[in-house]
This record gives sequence, structure tokens and C-alpha cells, in this order.
Amino acid sequence: MGRRCWRRRLWVAACLGAALLLLCCARRAVRSAFENKDLGTGWLSGKRRSPLQTLYDLDQGRRSPLAEVHRQRRDLLRRACSRHTLRQRLLQPEDLRHVLVDDAHGLLYCYVPKVACTNWKRVLLALSGSASGDPRAIPAHEAHAPGRLPSLADFSRAEINRRLRAYLAFLFVREPFERLASAYRNKFTRPYNAAFHLRYGTRIVRRLRPHARPEALARGHDVRFAEFLAYLLDPRTRREEPFNEHWERAHALCHPCRLRYHVVGKFETLAEDAAFVLDLAGAPHLRFPAPPQSKVAAARDQAARLFRDISPFYQRRLFDLYKMDFLLFNYSAPTYLRLH
Repeated sequence: MGRRCWRRRLWVAACLGAALLLLCCARRAVRSAFENKDLGTGWLSGKRRSPLQTLYDLDQGRRSPLAEVHRQRRDLLRRACSRHTLRQRLLQPEDLRHVLVDDAHGLLYCYVPKVACTNWKRVLLALSGSASGDPRAIPAHEAHAPGRLPSLADFSRAEINRRLRAYLAFLFVREPFERLASAYRNKFTRPYNAAFHLRYGTRIVRRLRPHARPEALARGHDVRFAEFLAYLLDPRTRREEPFNEHWERAHALCHPCRLRYHVVGKFETLAEDAAFVLDLAGAPHLRFPAPPQSKVAAARDQAARLFRDISPFYQRRLFDLYKMDFLLFNYSAPTYLRLH
């Protein structure tokens, strides 16, 4: 009897010891998971609501005028996708290279060059704690440095899907022809972009300018806007390599008909749309460095001047090339175009 009781006590003690060990391990695992920056230290631990949950709450309650604008943009994008896209290939991880990840705040941002992406990268660095202080104080080369902000393409398929389900995804777009004109001015008319002149300018001059001067062939520093557009429309261009990200279509960079975007911001309403995203992220104190409206209006006028010198034939072909961006993001054809 005594031996049987002793064995029972030993068995109970062993079970209690194992249970305590499992409990300690579980607590340590849970604590390390919530302390792990990759899993989000705030919203996943329940200290605050995630941006996606906050947006859901806004949609369920009485919406502000701005929240209603963004709901309408989401609905329009979904309808346009169903109307204008039929069969689509499956996305590969490499297709998600432009989607940046902020695990600490539960954000996915697809950046489109020439749509304030430098400032958005600065803001994300400030949010993540990788850079302190005013986002405007972060140099542009630091914001664009490889590896500073993780890309969704860097994760496994399981981790990609987990983030797509739980994170707030947003992108910012711009009227396609204004964006194209901005890319041309920045990359082909600024002396500090000699690398672009050598890589693309020399190719454009060699292909499209008969009897070009030796200096232009060697430096590619004086590409005309009409030559740049002719290069984009030349079938050989995309056969040789994909478009550069600065003039690639926004839908080809961000795949809005394959990925679900919860906020579609626009360059034309940049300040209020950026504030809306930052408020959802729980960082209303962070001020987005948006350009003044006078600068936005000036860029629009510059685009109009550039395109007025382009023949209607090329205007129509270029509109067809960028048509999907016009349709998906609800942009009308600019009034200065002669498409008929």
C-alpha cells in the first residue's frame, strides 16, 4: 500500500512538473512573440486596435466625409477591376517587391514612384523607429537605400498571406500623364541624374534621333519629351526589358485587382489622404511632408504644356498604353488631349 501511494505521488509530481514547464515555455513564447518587432508590439498584443480594425469600425459607424470618400474609391476600384480585367496570372513573390511592410503598425504600402514615395518612405522609417525626428530631415538617399524598409517579397508565402489578411494595405496614385511628365522632367532634364541619361538617354537618342551629335550619343543628356514618349510606345522597348518603375503603370507595380487595397490615396489630395492613413495607424501626431497646392498646380500646368506639342496620334496611343490606370483609379482624360 505504501509503495503504491509513493508511486502515485511520484506520478502526480512528475505531471505537475511537466505542466509547470509547459506553462513557463508558453509564457516565454507568447512574451517573445509580442516583443518581437516583426509581429507588432502594439496592436497584436491588444494594447491598441490595428489600422485595419480601426478602418472597419469607421465603416460600421457614422463615417466622416473623408472616410466616405475612401469607401467610394474602394468600391469603384473593385467594380473597375471586375469590369476591365478577365483572366489574370497568379502573383509571384517577386511581384510584391514594391509593397513595403511596417510590422510594428500593421501597414502595407505599395509605392509608386513620382507619387510622393520618397516622403512616404521617410514617414515609414520614422514610424518604425529606424530614423528619428522629423521625416523631412531624413535624406532621400537614406529613404531609398536598399534594405531600410522590408518588402513583402522578402517573406515566405505563409508570412505574405498572413500580412495580407491582417494588415492595412494602401497605395497612392496620380493622374497618369502628370506622373509621366514628372518622371520625364526629373530623370531627363536634371543634371544630377546622369546615370539615367547614360542608361536610358543614350539608348533613346541612338534609336530615335537621326544624325545625332556625338555628345548626345555619348551622354544622353538632352532627350526631348517627344523622343521619350516614342521610346515608350516603341514595341522594342518592352521586348528588351520591363519599363523602369518611374514610368511603369501603377497597376503593373501594385496589382490592385489581385491585392486588396483598403485605402487608395491620391496625389491630388495628398495631405488629407496621408493624414487619414496616419490616423488609422495611430500616429496622428506625425505630419506628412506634402507639397503645397501651388506646387501641385504648377506640375499640372507643366504637364499640359508638354503634351500640347505631342500629335493627337501619339496622344491616343499613349492614352491607350496607360488606359488601365485611368479606369481603375477614376481619372478622366486630361482636357488638353486631342483624342478624337
